[in-house]
Amino acid sequence: MSALFNLQNMNQIAQLHRLAQQAVNNRDFVKGHSYCVEIIKQNPQHADSYFLLAMINVAVGQITKAIKLIHKALEIDTTAEYMAHLCKCYALQGKIAEVCKYAELAPVKNIENPLTLDTLGVALSHIGLHQKALLYFAKALTLNTKRPEFYYNFAVSSKFVGHFAQAREAFEAAIRLKAEYFQAHFALADLGGIDKDNNHIKRLESLFNQSIHPNNLLHIGHALAKEYEALGEYDKSFEALHQAKQAKLAISHYQFSHDKELFEHLQKTQDLTRSNNQGYDSERPIFVLGMPRSGTTLVERILSNHTDVTSCGELQDFALAVKQVTATASQTVLDLETLEAAQNVDYAEIGRRYIQSTAEVSGSSKYFIDKLPFNFFYIDLIRKALPKAKIICLLRNPMDTCIGNFRQLFSNTSPYYQYTYDLSTIGHFYAEFYQLAHRWAKLKPDNFMLLKYEDLVMQPQTHIQQLLAFCQLPWQEKCLHVEQNQAPVATASKVQVRQPINTHSIGSWKKFSRHTQDLENILRDANIPVE
Repeated sequence: MSALFNLQNMNQIAQLHRLAQQAVNNRDFVKGHSYCVEIIKQNPQHADSYFLLAMINVAVGQITKAIKLIHKALEIDTTAEYMAHLCKCYALQGKIAEVCKYAELAPVKNIENPLTLDTLGVALSHIGLHQKALLYFAKALTLNTKRPEFYYNFAVSSKFVGHFAQAREAFEAAIRLKAEYFQAHFALADLGGIDKDNNHIKRLESLFNQSIHPNNLLHIGHALAKEYEALGEYDKSFEALHQAKQAKLAISHYQFSHDKELFEHLQKTQDLTRSNNQGYDSERPIFVLGMPRSGTTLVERILSNHTDVTSCGELQDFALAVKQVTATASQTVLDLETLEAAQNVDYAEIGRRYIQSTAEVSGSSKYFIDKLPFNFFYIDLIRKALPKAKIICLLRNPMDTCIGNFRQLFSNTSPYYQYTYDLSTIGHFYAEFYQLAHRWAKLKPDNFMLLKYEDLVMQPQTHIQQLLAFCQLPWQEKCLHVEQNQAPVATASKVQVRQPINTHSIGSWKKFSRHTQDLENILRDANIPVE
Protein backbone atom coordinates (compact mmCIF):
# COMPACT_ATOMS: atom_id res chain seq x y z
CA MET A 1 0.00 0.00 0.00
CA SER A 2 2.89 2.34 0.85
CA ALA A 3 4.54 1.75 -2.54
CA LEU A 4 1.24 2.46 -4.31
CA PHE A 5 0.82 5.69 -2.32
CA ASN A 6 4.35 6.76 -3.20
CA LEU A 7 3.73 6.04 -6.88
CA GLN A 8 0.52 8.05 -6.82
CA ASN A 9 2.34 10.85 -5.03
CA MET A 10 5.15 10.83 -7.62
CA ASN A 11 2.64 10.89 -10.46
CA GLN A 12 0.81 13.82 -8.87
CA ILE A 13 4.07 15.75 -8.44
CA ALA A 14 5.07 15.01 -12.04
CA GLN A 15 1.71 16.29 -13.26
CA LEU A 16 1.97 19.42 -11.11
CA HIS A 17 5.50 19.95 -12.43
CA ARG A 18 4.28 19.82 -16.04
CA LEU A 19 1.50 22.28 -15.22
CA ALA A 20 3.99 24.59 -13.48
CA GLN A 21 6.32 24.54 -16.49
CA GLN A 22 3.43 25.29 -18.86
CA ALA A 23 2.19 28.14 -16.68
CA VAL A 24 5.64 29.75 -16.44
CA ASN A 25 6.19 29.38 -20.20
CA ASN A 26 2.80 31.05 -20.76
CA ARG A 27 3.69 33.80 -18.24
CA ASP A 28 0.79 32.78 -16.01
CA PHE A 29 2.89 33.41 -12.94
CA VAL A 30 0.06 33.16 -10.39
CA LYS A 31 -0.77 29.60 -11.41
CA GLY A 32 2.87 28.70 -11.85
CA HIS A 33 3.66 29.93 -8.34
CA SER A 34 0.79 27.98 -6.78
CA TYR A 35 1.82 24.74 -8.56
CA CYS A 36 5.43 25.11 -7.39
CA VAL A 37 4.39 25.81 -3.81
CA GLU A 38 2.16 22.72 -3.83
CA ILE A 39 5.01 20.56 -5.16
CA ILE A 40 7.39 21.82 -2.46
CA LYS A 41 4.79 21.05 0.23
CA GLN A 42 4.74 17.46 -0.97
CA ASN A 43 8.46 17.22 -1.75
CA PRO A 44 10.73 19.89 -0.21
CA GLN A 45 13.65 18.45 -2.22
CA HIS A 46 12.11 19.11 -5.65
CA ALA A 47 14.88 21.27 -7.15
CA ASP A 48 13.10 22.39 -10.30
CA SER A 49 10.23 23.91 -8.35
CA TYR A 50 12.65 26.26 -6.63
CA PHE A 51 14.17 27.03 -10.02
CA LEU A 52 10.78 27.77 -11.60
CA LEU A 53 9.94 30.05 -8.69
CA ALA A 54 13.23 31.81 -9.36
CA MET A 55 12.29 32.33 -13.01
CA ILE A 56 8.96 33.82 -11.91
CA ASN A 57 10.83 36.25 -9.66
CA VAL A 58 13.22 37.19 -12.48
CA ALA A 59 10.24 37.94 -14.72
CA VAL A 60 8.78 40.37 -12.16
CA GLY A 61 12.13 42.00 -11.37
CA GLN A 62 12.83 40.34 -8.02
CA ILE A 63 16.42 39.37 -8.83
CA THR A 64 17.70 39.05 -5.26
CA LYS A 65 14.91 36.65 -4.34
CA ALA A 66 15.50 34.70 -7.56
CA ILE A 67 19.17 34.25 -6.64
CA LYS A 68 18.24 32.80 -3.25
CA LEU A 69 15.84 30.35 -4.89
CA ILE A 70 18.40 29.23 -7.48
CA HIS A 71 20.93 28.63 -4.70
CA LYS A 72 18.31 26.47 -2.99
CA ALA A 73 17.81 24.51 -6.23
CA LEU A 74 21.58 24.06 -6.59
CA GLU A 75 21.82 22.63 -3.07
CA ILE A 76 19.62 19.81 -4.35
CA ASP A 77 20.80 19.45 -7.95
CA THR A 78 23.90 21.13 -9.43
CA THR A 79 22.76 21.31 -13.04
CA ALA A 80 24.41 23.61 -15.58
CA GLU A 81 21.04 25.18 -16.39
CA TYR A 82 20.62 26.42 -12.83
CA MET A 83 24.21 27.64 -12.76
CA ALA A 84 23.72 29.53 -16.03
CA HIS A 85 20.67 31.39 -14.76
CA LEU A 86 22.42 32.14 -11.48
CA CYS A 87 25.21 33.78 -13.47
CA LYS A 88 22.67 35.72 -15.51
CA CYS A 89 20.98 37.02 -12.35
CA TYR A 90 24.29 38.09 -10.83
CA ALA A 91 25.17 39.78 -14.14
CA LEU A 92 21.90 41.75 -13.99
CA GLN A 93 23.00 42.99 -10.57
CA GLY A 94 26.46 43.86 -11.87
CA LYS A 95 28.13 41.40 -9.47
CA ILE A 96 31.10 40.50 -11.60
CA ALA A 97 32.92 38.35 -9.05
CA GLU A 98 29.91 36.10 -8.56
CA VAL A 99 29.38 35.68 -12.31
CA CYS A 100 33.00 34.64 -12.76
CA LYS A 101 32.88 32.29 -9.78
CA TYR A 102 29.83 30.34 -10.90
CA ALA A 103 30.72 30.38 -14.60
CA GLU A 104 33.89 28.50 -13.68
CA LEU A 105 31.65 25.75 -12.29
CA ALA A 106 29.95 25.41 -15.70
CA PRO A 107 32.74 25.14 -18.31
CA VAL A 108 31.87 24.97 -22.00
CA LYS A 109 33.13 21.41 -22.40
CA ASN A 110 30.64 20.10 -19.83
CA ILE A 111 27.51 21.58 -21.42
CA GLU A 112 25.55 20.13 -24.32
CA ASN A 113 22.36 22.15 -24.05
CA PRO A 114 22.51 25.09 -26.51
CA LEU A 115 20.11 27.27 -24.51
CA THR A 116 22.21 26.83 -21.37
CA LEU A 117 25.33 27.73 -23.34
CA ASP A 118 23.65 30.84 -24.71
CA THR A 119 22.45 31.89 -21.25
CA LEU A 120 25.96 31.65 -19.84
CA GLY A 121 27.32 33.56 -22.82
CA VAL A 122 24.80 36.34 -22.22
CA ALA A 123 25.80 36.56 -18.55
CA LEU A 124 29.49 36.82 -19.44
CA SER A 125 28.93 39.36 -22.20
CA HIS A 126 26.80 41.45 -19.84
CA ILE A 127 29.84 41.98 -17.60
CA GLY A 128 32.17 42.61 -20.55
CA LEU A 129 33.88 39.20 -20.80
CA HIS A 130 33.18 38.91 -24.52
CA GLN A 131 36.10 36.65 -25.44
CA LYS A 132 34.93 34.07 -22.94
CA ALA A 133 31.28 34.56 -23.92
CA LEU A 134 32.14 33.74 -27.55
CA LEU A 135 33.21 30.23 -26.53
CA TYR A 136 29.71 29.54 -25.18
CA PHE A 137 27.92 31.23 -28.09
CA ALA A 138 30.02 29.38 -30.68
CA LYS A 139 29.25 25.99 -29.18
CA ALA A 140 25.55 26.85 -28.92
CA LEU A 141 25.56 27.51 -32.68
CA THR A 142 27.21 24.17 -33.42
CA LEU A 143 24.31 22.49 -31.61
CA ASN A 144 21.45 24.63 -32.96
CA THR A 145 21.51 26.79 -36.10
CA LYS A 146 17.81 27.69 -36.06
CA ARG A 147 17.69 30.21 -33.22
CA PRO A 148 18.18 33.81 -34.44
CA GLU A 149 19.05 35.03 -30.95
CA PHE A 150 22.04 32.65 -30.87
CA TYR A 151 23.45 34.35 -33.97
CA TYR A 152 22.65 37.80 -32.58
CA ASN A 153 24.39 37.19 -29.26
CA PHE A 154 27.41 35.69 -31.02
CA ALA A 155 27.54 38.72 -33.33
CA VAL A 156 27.35 41.25 -30.50
CA SER A 157 30.33 39.77 -28.66
CA SER A 158 32.20 39.40 -31.97
CA LYS A 159 31.61 43.09 -32.60
CA PHE A 160 32.92 44.08 -29.18
CA VAL A 161 36.19 42.16 -29.62
CA GLY A 162 36.71 43.65 -33.09
CA HIS A 163 35.75 40.68 -35.29
CA PHE A 164 33.60 42.85 -37.53
CA ALA A 165 33.31 40.56 -40.58
CA GLN A 166 32.26 37.69 -38.33
CA ALA A 167 29.74 39.92 -36.61
CA ARG A 168 28.29 41.10 -39.94
CA GLU A 169 27.71 37.54 -41.13
CA ALA A 170 26.05 36.54 -37.87
CA PHE A 171 23.72 39.57 -37.81
CA GLU A 172 22.63 38.77 -41.37
CA ALA A 173 22.02 35.16 -40.35
CA ALA A 174 19.80 36.33 -37.49
CA ILE A 175 17.82 38.58 -39.86
CA ARG A 176 17.38 35.75 -42.38
CA LEU A 177 15.80 33.66 -39.63
CA LYS A 178 13.72 36.55 -38.27
CA ALA A 179 13.09 39.47 -40.62
CA GLU A 180 11.75 41.66 -37.80
CA TYR A 181 14.79 41.27 -35.56
CA PHE A 182 14.96 44.99 -34.90
CA GLN A 183 18.06 44.98 -32.70
CA ALA A 184 19.98 43.02 -35.33
CA HIS A 185 19.10 45.57 -38.02
CA PHE A 186 20.50 48.39 -35.91
CA ALA A 187 23.60 46.46 -34.86
CA LEU A 188 24.34 45.68 -38.51
CA ALA A 189 23.99 49.33 -39.57
CA ASP A 190 26.17 50.33 -36.63
CA LEU A 191 29.04 48.33 -38.10
CA GLY A 192 29.31 50.84 -40.94
CA GLY A 193 30.64 50.02 -44.38
CA ILE A 194 27.59 51.60 -46.01
CA ASP A 195 27.67 53.12 -49.50
CA LYS A 196 25.24 53.58 -52.38
CA ASP A 197 25.86 50.04 -53.64
CA ASN A 198 25.94 48.36 -50.23
CA ASN A 199 23.16 49.39 -47.88
CA HIS A 200 19.92 48.14 -46.32
CA ILE A 201 17.79 51.26 -46.72
CA LYS A 202 14.89 49.66 -48.62
CA ARG A 203 14.26 46.94 -46.06
CA LEU A 204 14.77 49.42 -43.20
CA GLU A 205 12.30 51.89 -44.71
CA SER A 206 9.78 49.08 -45.10
CA LEU A 207 10.07 48.22 -41.40
CA PHE A 208 10.07 51.89 -40.34
CA ASN A 209 6.76 52.51 -42.09
CA GLN A 210 5.04 49.62 -40.35
CA SER A 211 3.04 50.01 -37.14
CA ILE A 212 5.57 48.78 -34.60
CA HIS A 213 6.24 49.37 -30.90
CA PRO A 214 8.23 52.55 -30.14
CA ASN A 215 11.15 50.48 -28.77
CA ASN A 216 11.38 48.67 -32.10
CA LEU A 217 10.90 51.90 -34.04
CA LEU A 218 13.82 53.34 -32.09
CA HIS A 219 16.13 50.59 -33.34
CA ILE A 220 15.00 50.89 -36.95
CA GLY A 221 15.06 54.70 -36.82
CA HIS A 222 18.64 54.69 -35.58
CA ALA A 223 19.61 52.13 -38.20
CA LEU A 224 18.05 54.23 -40.97
CA ALA A 225 19.69 57.37 -39.63
CA LYS A 226 23.13 55.76 -39.73
CA GLU A 227 22.69 54.57 -43.30
CA TYR A 228 21.19 57.86 -44.53
CA GLU A 229 24.10 59.69 -42.91
CA ALA A 230 26.62 57.40 -44.59
CA LEU A 231 25.07 58.39 -47.93
CA GLY A 232 25.18 62.11 -47.06
CA GLU A 233 21.41 62.44 -46.63
CA TYR A 234 21.60 64.34 -43.36
CA ASP A 235 18.07 65.77 -43.31
CA LYS A 236 16.59 62.29 -43.77
CA SER A 237 18.92 60.99 -41.07
CA PHE A 238 17.81 63.63 -38.57
CA GLU A 239 14.13 63.17 -39.39
CA ALA A 240 14.32 59.39 -38.85
CA LEU A 241 15.87 59.99 -35.43
CA HIS A 242 13.37 62.69 -34.51
CA GLN A 243 10.37 60.59 -35.48
CA ALA A 244 11.59 57.48 -33.67
CA LYS A 245 12.59 59.34 -30.52
CA GLN A 246 9.33 61.27 -30.31
CA ALA A 247 7.44 57.97 -30.41
CA LYS A 248 9.59 56.66 -27.57
CA LEU A 249 9.25 59.89 -25.58
CA ALA A 250 5.45 59.60 -25.80
CA ILE A 251 5.51 56.38 -23.74
CA SER A 252 8.30 57.49 -21.42
CA HIS A 253 7.67 58.77 -17.90
CA TYR A 254 10.90 60.76 -17.90
CA GLN A 255 10.90 64.27 -16.47
CA PHE A 256 14.00 66.44 -16.76
CA SER A 257 13.06 68.11 -13.48
CA HIS A 258 14.21 64.97 -11.64
CA ASP A 259 17.68 65.20 -13.16
CA LYS A 260 17.77 68.94 -12.50
CA GLU A 261 17.13 68.26 -8.81
CA LEU A 262 20.20 66.03 -8.71
CA PHE A 263 22.39 68.67 -10.34
CA GLU A 264 21.11 71.41 -8.04
CA HIS A 265 21.84 69.25 -5.01
CA LEU A 266 25.39 68.62 -6.22
CA GLN A 267 26.01 72.30 -6.87
CA LYS A 268 25.01 73.06 -3.25
CA THR A 269 26.93 70.27 -1.51
CA GLN A 270 30.20 69.73 -3.35
CA ASP A 271 33.26 71.37 -1.83
CA LEU A 272 36.85 70.68 -0.88
CA THR A 273 36.21 69.95 2.77
CA ARG A 274 37.07 66.54 4.12
CA SER A 275 34.94 64.63 6.56
CA ASN A 276 36.42 63.31 9.79
CA ASN A 277 36.28 59.95 8.09
CA GLN A 278 39.25 59.95 5.72
CA GLY A 279 37.89 57.32 3.36
CA TYR A 280 39.28 54.00 2.22
CA ASP A 281 43.01 53.82 1.54
CA SER A 282 43.36 52.71 -2.07
CA GLU A 283 44.99 54.51 -4.97
CA ARG A 284 44.08 51.84 -7.54
CA PRO A 285 40.91 53.32 -9.11
CA ILE A 286 41.03 55.75 -12.01
CA PHE A 287 37.57 57.13 -12.76
CA VAL A 288 37.06 58.32 -16.34
CA LEU A 289 33.75 60.16 -16.55
CA GLY A 290 31.82 62.85 -18.38
CA MET A 291 28.94 63.14 -20.79
CA PRO A 292 28.45 60.13 -23.09
CA ARG A 293 30.06 60.63 -26.53
CA SER A 294 32.66 63.02 -25.09
CA GLY A 295 35.82 60.91 -25.45
CA THR A 296 35.70 58.77 -22.30
CA THR A 297 36.33 55.59 -24.27
CA LEU A 298 39.34 57.12 -26.01
CA VAL A 299 40.91 58.04 -22.65
CA GLU A 300 40.12 54.58 -21.34
CA ARG A 301 41.93 53.02 -24.32
CA ILE A 302 44.92 55.32 -23.90
CA LEU A 303 45.35 54.50 -20.22
CA SER A 304 44.59 50.79 -20.47
CA ASN A 305 47.37 50.44 -23.06
CA HIS A 306 49.77 51.14 -20.18
CA THR A 307 51.27 48.04 -18.60
CA ASP A 308 50.25 49.15 -15.08
CA VAL A 309 46.58 49.70 -15.93
CA THR A 310 43.62 47.47 -16.70
CA SER A 311 40.17 48.61 -17.77
CA CYS A 312 37.10 47.24 -16.03
CA GLY A 313 34.66 48.98 -18.37
CA GLU A 314 31.55 50.80 -17.19
CA LEU A 315 31.06 49.58 -13.64
CA GLN A 316 27.94 50.13 -11.55
CA ASP A 317 29.80 49.27 -8.36
CA PHE A 318 30.32 52.75 -6.91
CA ALA A 319 26.64 53.65 -7.21
CA LEU A 320 25.68 50.29 -5.69
CA ALA A 321 28.09 50.81 -2.79
CA VAL A 322 26.52 54.22 -2.08
CA LYS A 323 23.04 52.69 -2.20
CA GLN A 324 24.02 49.84 0.11
CA VAL A 325 25.63 52.10 2.71
CA THR A 326 22.83 54.69 2.68
CA ALA A 327 20.19 51.91 2.76
CA THR A 328 17.56 54.29 1.39
CA ALA A 329 14.09 52.91 0.70
CA SER A 330 13.81 54.29 -2.83
CA GLN A 331 13.62 51.83 -5.70
CA THR A 332 16.32 53.52 -7.78
CA VAL A 333 20.08 53.59 -7.25
CA LEU A 334 20.57 57.25 -8.21
CA ASP A 335 18.01 59.65 -6.73
CA LEU A 336 17.84 62.73 -4.55
CA GLU A 337 16.98 60.75 -1.41
CA THR A 338 20.11 58.62 -1.76
CA LEU A 339 22.43 61.54 -2.54
CA GLU A 340 21.12 63.45 0.47
CA ALA A 341 21.53 60.44 2.76
CA ALA A 342 25.09 59.98 1.46
CA GLN A 343 26.13 63.24 3.14
CA ASN A 344 26.11 61.53 6.53
CA VAL A 345 27.54 58.04 6.11
CA ASP A 346 30.74 56.10 6.66
CA TYR A 347 32.64 57.08 3.50
CA ALA A 348 35.38 54.56 4.19
CA GLU A 349 32.75 51.84 4.08
CA ILE A 350 31.62 53.00 0.62
CA GLY A 351 35.23 52.85 -0.56
CA ARG A 352 35.82 49.45 1.01
CA ARG A 353 32.71 47.96 -0.59
CA TYR A 354 33.67 49.40 -3.95
CA ILE A 355 37.20 47.98 -3.89
CA GLN A 356 35.93 44.64 -2.63
CA SER A 357 33.22 44.34 -5.29
CA THR A 358 35.63 45.20 -8.14
CA ALA A 359 38.42 42.89 -6.98
CA GLU A 360 37.56 40.03 -9.31
CA VAL A 361 37.49 42.10 -12.49
CA SER A 362 40.35 44.45 -11.58
CA GLY A 363 42.68 41.54 -10.84
CA SER A 364 46.23 42.22 -9.71
CA SER A 365 46.85 45.28 -11.89
CA LYS A 366 48.40 48.26 -10.06
CA TYR A 367 45.61 50.55 -11.31
CA PHE A 368 42.20 49.95 -12.85
CA ILE A 369 39.78 52.14 -14.82
CA ASP A 370 36.09 52.59 -14.08
CA LYS A 371 34.62 54.29 -17.15
CA LEU A 372 30.97 54.78 -16.26
CA PRO A 373 30.26 58.27 -17.68
CA PHE A 374 27.56 59.11 -15.15
CA ASN A 375 29.90 58.73 -12.21
CA PHE A 376 30.09 62.52 -12.52
CA PHE A 377 27.07 62.49 -10.19
CA TYR A 378 29.37 60.98 -7.55
CA ILE A 379 32.54 63.10 -7.85
CA ASP A 380 32.17 64.49 -4.34
CA LEU A 381 31.46 61.04 -2.87
CA ILE A 382 34.32 59.43 -4.78
CA ARG A 383 36.71 61.99 -3.35
CA LYS A 384 35.46 61.29 0.18
CA ALA A 385 35.24 57.51 -0.12
CA LEU A 386 38.46 57.04 -2.13
CA PRO A 387 40.58 60.16 -1.56
CA LYS A 388 43.59 58.69 -3.41
CA ALA A 389 41.60 57.74 -6.54
CA LYS A 390 42.13 59.77 -9.71
CA ILE A 391 39.15 61.39 -11.44
CA ILE A 392 39.38 62.42 -15.11
CA CYS A 393 36.40 64.39 -16.43
CA LEU A 394 36.05 64.76 -20.21
CA LEU A 395 34.67 67.90 -21.77
CA ARG A 396 33.87 68.05 -25.48
CA ASN A 397 32.42 70.77 -27.73
CA PRO A 398 28.80 71.17 -26.53
CA MET A 399 27.27 70.85 -29.99
CA ASP A 400 29.26 67.74 -30.88
CA THR A 401 28.38 66.25 -27.49
CA CYS A 402 24.67 67.01 -27.70
CA ILE A 403 24.27 65.86 -31.30
CA GLY A 404 26.36 62.79 -30.43
CA ASN A 405 23.94 61.96 -27.63
CA PHE A 406 20.95 62.47 -29.94
CA ARG A 407 22.43 60.26 -32.66
CA GLN A 408 23.39 57.41 -30.35
CA LEU A 409 21.08 54.52 -29.49
CA PHE A 410 21.55 53.90 -25.78
CA SER A 411 19.95 51.19 -23.66
CA ASN A 412 16.14 51.27 -23.64
CA THR A 413 16.07 50.00 -20.08
CA SER A 414 18.76 52.14 -18.44
CA PRO A 415 17.43 55.04 -16.33
CA TYR A 416 20.50 57.13 -17.21
CA TYR A 417 19.75 57.84 -20.89
CA GLN A 418 16.13 58.94 -20.99
CA TYR A 419 17.16 62.58 -21.50
CA THR A 420 18.43 61.61 -24.99
CA TYR A 421 14.97 61.29 -26.56
CA ASP A 422 14.66 65.04 -27.15
CA LEU A 423 17.36 67.37 -28.47
CA SER A 424 16.28 70.35 -26.37
CA THR A 425 16.32 68.23 -23.22
CA ILE A 426 19.81 67.07 -24.12
CA GLY A 427 20.82 70.73 -24.28
CA HIS A 428 19.44 71.45 -20.81
CA PHE A 429 21.11 68.30 -19.42
CA TYR A 430 24.44 69.26 -20.97
CA ALA A 431 24.19 72.78 -19.51
CA GLU A 432 23.79 71.33 -16.02
CA PHE A 433 26.75 68.98 -16.51
CA TYR A 434 28.87 71.83 -17.92
CA GLN A 435 28.30 73.93 -14.81
CA LEU A 436 29.10 70.98 -12.57
CA ALA A 437 32.34 70.15 -14.38
CA HIS A 438 33.53 73.76 -14.33
CA ARG A 439 32.67 74.08 -10.66
CA TRP A 440 35.05 71.22 -9.91
CA ALA A 441 37.71 72.66 -12.21
CA LYS A 442 37.46 75.96 -10.30
CA LEU A 443 37.83 74.19 -6.95
CA LYS A 444 41.01 72.51 -8.26
CA PRO A 445 41.17 69.41 -6.08
CA ASP A 446 44.42 67.46 -6.38
CA ASN A 447 42.81 64.29 -7.72
CA PHE A 448 40.51 65.89 -10.34
CA MET A 449 41.46 66.64 -13.95
CA LEU A 450 39.24 68.35 -16.52
CA LEU A 451 40.40 67.21 -19.96
CA LYS A 452 39.15 68.72 -23.21
CA TYR A 453 38.61 66.17 -25.97
CA GLU A 454 39.66 68.54 -28.75
CA ASP A 455 42.97 69.33 -27.00
CA LEU A 456 43.66 65.63 -26.60
CA VAL A 457 43.12 64.65 -30.23
CA MET A 458 44.85 67.72 -31.70
CA GLN A 459 47.95 67.40 -29.51
CA PRO A 460 47.91 63.79 -28.33
CA GLN A 461 51.51 63.44 -27.17
CA THR A 462 51.42 66.57 -25.01
CA HIS A 463 48.13 65.75 -23.36
CA ILE A 464 48.80 62.02 -22.95
CA GLN A 465 52.03 62.92 -21.16
CA GLN A 466 50.01 65.18 -18.84
CA LEU A 467 47.37 62.49 -18.41
CA LEU A 468 49.94 59.85 -17.41
CA ALA A 469 51.68 62.26 -15.05
CA PHE A 470 48.34 63.06 -13.38
CA CYS A 471 47.77 59.32 -12.86
CA GLN A 472 51.34 58.96 -11.54
CA LEU A 473 52.18 56.61 -14.40
CA PRO A 474 55.59 56.53 -16.12
CA TRP A 475 55.62 57.45 -19.82
CA GLN A 476 55.05 54.60 -22.27
CA GLU A 477 55.07 55.25 -26.01
CA LYS A 478 52.40 52.61 -26.60
CA CYS A 479 49.77 54.86 -24.94
CA LEU A 480 49.86 56.99 -28.11
CA HIS A 481 48.70 54.03 -30.21
CA VAL A 482 45.17 53.18 -29.11
CA GLU A 483 44.60 51.29 -32.37
CA GLN A 484 46.99 48.63 -31.03
CA ASN A 485 44.93 48.06 -27.88
CA GLN A 486 43.34 44.63 -28.35
CA ALA A 487 41.01 44.71 -25.35
CA PRO A 488 37.26 44.39 -26.09
CA VAL A 489 35.23 47.59 -26.42
CA ALA A 490 31.63 47.49 -25.21
CA THR A 491 30.59 51.08 -25.91
CA ALA A 492 29.28 53.15 -28.80
CA SER A 493 32.89 53.92 -29.80
CA LYS A 494 33.78 50.30 -30.53
CA VAL A 495 34.68 51.01 -34.17
CA GLN A 496 36.26 54.48 -33.84
CA VAL A 497 38.71 53.62 -31.05
CA ARG A 498 40.27 50.87 -33.14
CA GLN A 499 41.63 53.65 -35.37
CA PRO A 500 44.64 55.86 -34.60
CA ILE A 501 43.87 59.05 -32.64
CA ASN A 502 42.43 61.58 -35.08
CA THR A 503 40.37 64.75 -35.34
CA HIS A 504 37.74 63.42 -37.76
CA SER A 505 34.78 63.85 -35.43
CA ILE A 506 35.47 67.48 -34.48
CA GLY A 507 32.64 69.65 -35.79
CA SER A 508 30.60 66.68 -37.00
CA TRP A 509 27.46 68.34 -35.59
CA LYS A 510 27.50 70.84 -38.47
CA LYS A 511 26.11 68.20 -40.82
CA PHE A 512 22.85 68.64 -38.93
CA SER A 513 23.01 72.42 -38.44
CA ARG A 514 19.67 72.94 -40.21
CA HIS A 515 18.03 71.35 -37.16
CA THR A 516 20.04 72.74 -34.25
CA GLN A 517 18.88 76.34 -33.77
CA ASP A 518 16.82 75.62 -30.64
CA LEU A 519 19.73 73.67 -29.14
CA GLU A 520 22.16 76.50 -29.86
CA ASN A 521 19.81 78.99 -28.19
CA ILE A 522 19.55 76.83 -25.06
CA LEU A 523 23.32 76.59 -24.77
CA ARG A 524 23.89 80.30 -25.39
CA ASP A 525 21.25 81.18 -22.79
CA ALA A 526 23.34 79.12 -20.35
CA ASN A 527 26.46 81.12 -21.35
CA ILE A 528 28.00 78.10 -23.05
CA PRO A 529 29.95 78.83 -26.27
CA VAL A 530 28.73 76.61 -29.11
CA GLU A 531 31.94 76.73 -31.16
